[in-house]
Amino acid sequence: MRISVIGCGYLGAVHAASMADLGHEVVGIDVDEAKIAELSAGRAPFFEPGLPEVLTSATASGRLRFTTDFSAVAEADVHFVAVGTPQSADGDAADLRFVDAAFATLLEHVKPGDVLVGKSTVPVGTATRLAAVVAERAPEVVLTWNPEFLREGFAVQDTVSPDRLVYGVPSGAAGERAAGILNEVYATAVAAGTPVIVTDYATAELVKVAANAFLATKISFINAMAEIAEVTGADVTQLADAIGHDARIGRRFLNAGVGFGGGCLPKDIRAFTARARELGRGEAVEFLAEVDKINLRRRDRVIELVREEAGDLAGLQVAVLGLAFKPHSDDIRDSPALDVAVRLAEAGAVVTATDPEAVANSKRRAPQLNYVDSAEEAATGADIVVLITEWPQFRGLDPVAFGELVGSKRVIDGRNVLDPAAWRAAGWTYRGLGR
Repeated sequence: MRISVIGCGYLGAVHAASMADLGHEVVGIDVDEAKIAELSAGRAPFFEPGLPEVLTSATASGRLRFTTDFSAVAEADVHFVAVGTPQSADGDAADLRFVDAAFATLLEHVKPGDVLVGKSTVPVGTATRLAAVVAERAPEVVLTWNPEFLREGFAVQDTVSPDRLVYGVPSGAAGERAAGILNEVYATAVAAGTPVIVTDYATAELVKVAANAFLATKISFINAMAEIAEVTGADVTQLADAIGHDARIGRRFLNAGVGFGGGCLPKDIRAFTARARELGRGEAVEFLAEVDKINLRRRDRVIELVREEAGDLAGLQVAVLGLAFKPHSDDIRDSPALDVAVRLAEAGAVVTATDPEAVANSKRRAPQLNYVDSAEEAATGADIVVLITEWPQFRGLDPVAFGELVGSKRVIDGRNVLDPAAWRAAGWTYRGLGR
């Protein structure tokens, strides 16, 4: 099929390249000339495993191209809008300016029979509002909403082989036709047996934010248990293992530590809360405010642990391992790791930080830190080591060899991924959150 993708940031670039890799003819459109130049050359402007290979293959095949010329959408029949919905500068609500602008410009170029597909994460009610605009300006075009469920680090895989497909469509023949076209777009996944949920606009919008709210709640729940474990002597990791065997609960996302970050969970639960209040149902999601507070409190706890182990932070040589909000990503948006590193430096510590992929982004955001290329460089002469992003390179460190580099064998395990017994046996003072 002929597809356009409006917005070539993280979501849009991955979606465009993956759709072309599946055999569709795709044009990606963005106003950022530098980004388009990089993508056109087959280079991803951010780190995502597997994306460079798919970009190179798809552009070489001729099925994928990128442009800043919005009129190129006229070549396509299905149009995905994948622009960002950041948190508003003056509150918790989602900023929909980019979504509204994308649809407004798109409607200048569509033709009868085209299908518009929203992929951006938006507050419930947005699709219904936009559908009214589409009906007025292009009545022979149908709007659908197809939320994304990408995991950073696995985004290409999640696009090509999703665990479910959700289509929010209007009722009647127009909706049935649109759902059929989306099934053609995702034919490979549909043929593989991927569950397809065809529903109304509101449900499709809620599926995305509800999923993120649930995951955030699960993470903050185990971190709340970590707070209790720290004053009772319980081991939160063993606690998570034990309750995770209950099939009703499950072990995934029950990992106590410094908490969640990134460009989705924090801003999505805040926007969800803000929208619920607008709808007069704020009390239904009041608990999400506490989820957010628990999450942010874990960053404070990491800094407290550094103080407990090393005393005054002024002049303390701190090695910070990890800057991205999660491994296999260079994303530092609302990153607990970068936040802790910056706050340690603001308290007077001399922070030397490293990350396999996020150093360049972190330098632009926090130039006051010292940056090096490896954990070994960061740890040389350090008074204390703080692991905050659980990259495999850090999880696999040899505590004996690593201990020969530091000034003092003290480690704060902000993700509970190191083996406490092995590190203590190597002479380290080990502290983990909730252990």
